[in-house]
Amino acid sequence: MIDELMKRIEEKGNPTMVGLDTTLELIPRELVQQHQGTCGDPIEETLQAILAFNKEIIQYIKDVVPAVKIQVAMYEQYGWQGIRTYQETIDDAKKQGLMVVGDIKRGDISSTAEAYSSHLGGITLNHMEMDLWKEDWITVNPYFGTDGMNPFLQKCRTHGKGLFVLVKTSNPSGKEIQDLVCGNQKVYEVIGDLVEKWGMPLRGRYGYSSVGAVVGAPHPEQGAILRKSMPHTFFLVPGYGAQGGGGISLKSYFDKAGKGAVIHSARGILGAHSHDKRYVWNQFGEAAREAALAMKKEVTRYL
Repeated sequence: MIDELMKRIEEKGNPTMVGLDTTLELIPRELVQQHQGTCGDPIEETLQAILAFNKEIIQYIKDVVPAVKIQVAMYEQYGWQGIRTYQETIDDAKKQGLMVVGDIKRGDISSTAEAYSSHLGGITLNHMEMDLWKEDWITVNPYFGTDGMNPFLQKCRTHGKGLFVLVKTSNPSGKEIQDLVCGNQKVYEVIGDLVEKWGMPLRGRYGYSSVGAVVGAPHPEQGAILRKSMPHTFFLVPGYGAQGGGGISLKSYFDKAGKGAVIHSARGILGAHSHDKRYVWNQFGEAAREAALAMKKEVTRYL
């Protein structure tokens, strides 16, 4: 899976991805109003607007970025209907040739971890394997240690999928735990060492592993430390733009050849139409495309 992601990044010359963390606040009011009163179910009408918005964004960015990341919480809040919209968004992204990171941040032990790992390979019923979720990658929480990670690692091996493990998150208060000193290291460094070890059996032809790490863009100094100690771990770097990450500091997440990381932005792309007076409400796709191209230009100029 890591080889496929890196190949697509090279083909598009763009180590960035767009987050479909879609909320009502990011959708043009006029689009929401178009779906109101269409079926008498406010949840269904809201999700119709979200799906229409997502499909338009995907249509306009599909030739710009190699992948999208979809935050499941934005869909789970609407119950079972939201889960359906999450899967419909995945289906459309895959249909349009994009790789998909399911941002699910699952973590547990034993049979519960095994159940969560179905995101990476589906389930077996009547001797048939069914991939219900269809994500290429998922995000996971390493708090439960190796036995909590093993079901996910096994699914990566058997189904050719990928993981991004939380190591240094982009939120400011993450330091309350992640920067605590543990022996002669900080907690995020200890987790980084574990991720590097977990990924060893899943290294591809580029030297990187399908077990990657989430390392937030607002922390370039820590990113540089982790880049040095995790030479075979590919980084997913959230927090570009809206959370303060950007500029030449992004270079610290990449290796000397300008590889080994992908930069992520959600709100800055999805909400671009509301920040630029050149666009009317129904040009939100064009605005998202322009913002995605601008992110590509800024990131690649330093590599």
